[in-house]
Amino acid sequence: MIRKLLCATAALTMFATPLMAQDADAPVDSDVATDASAEASDTRLPISRQLDPVVNPNMSVDRENIWLLDLSNGGRVAIRLKPDWAPEHVERIKTLTLQGFYNGTPFHRVIEGFMAQGGDPTGTGTGGSQLPDLQAEFNSLPHLRGSVSMARAGEEDSANSQFFIVYTPTFLLDRKYTNFGRVIGGMQYVDEINRGEPPADPTTIVQASIATQNLARPIPQPPLPAATPVEEEVTDADILGN
Repeated sequence: MIRKLLCATAALTMFATPLMAQDADAPVDSDVATDASAEASDTRLPISRQLDPVVNPNMSVDRENIWLLDLSNGGRVAIRLKPDWAPEHVERIKTLTLQGFYNGTPFHRVIEGFMAQGGDPTGTGTGGSQLPDLQAEFNSLPHLRGSVSMARAGEEDSANSQFFIVYTPTFLLDRKYTNFGRVIGGMQYVDEINRGEPPADPTTIVQASIATQNLARPIPQPPLPAATPVEEEVTDADILGN
């Protein structure tokens, strides 16, 4: 499986590999203005989807669309899924979550001031699920702090299981990656995910669930104590070689 990575701007030190070098070029101001103009005049989308929606932070509402990630740093992250924006991607997240797919997977690519990427059981950035890749569902939901979007390779229709959580607003990702939700609780724990590409000590998803499952938060396991070396009794026979 080709490597599931984001492709955006070189200025943000994002994934410039030979396969994706063209996508990694930083757009000039005129390109950004053109995209903004096209967005404002895009009549293909319903009016309700051309506006920045208010993401409901109330975790007691629409609980079947709240994705919970219990992290190895002890925190629980709550994400509001948006099936009205990306129904197939949200369905994929739910399917894999109910299968236990994300349990134990690491955040394998975490860049300071940009994003935390996870969802690969191999921890290499090359893995995914056995399900087919998804067709892109690009939308006008902006990539703000806490936005959750699907990672992909060079092909637009190559998202599978990997996702990323945005640390700072990154609008150049808009309409290039399928944005399917936003963090509504526990963003401080996302901020505490260990950095690196990959991190020396990756933060993992201990348990992923949908709020309606009502799963208890896993109890953090203390580190195992260091083994105490066992001293063997030395006898006179040992010393004399008998």
